Amino acid sequence: MSAYVIIYKGAAEKNGQLLQLAEEAGFQVLVTVDKNIPYQQNLRGRSIALLIIDVKSNRVKGLRTHAKACLDALKSIRPGQVVRVGA
Repeated sequence: MSAYVIIYKGAAEKNGQLLQLAEEAGFQVLVTVDKNIPYQQNLRGRSIALLIIDVKSNRVKGLRTHAKACLDALKSIRPGQVVRVGA
């Protein structure tokens, strides 16, 4: 499995564009701390999945505590699926 990082700070209406670009680039999963994407974008029929890390802060220290849960989730996540880890 290859890993890439995209840092994207866009408004909510741009999330659809981000998902489309990620799919076109061959990404299988978008990992984010944005808890609102599932309410703003319909993932049904998409070839990409969404892994949400539910944390109070997006600082590395807080994210690191969820690394194992993220790795476990990535083993079974499927296209169009939304999986939450943390909190």
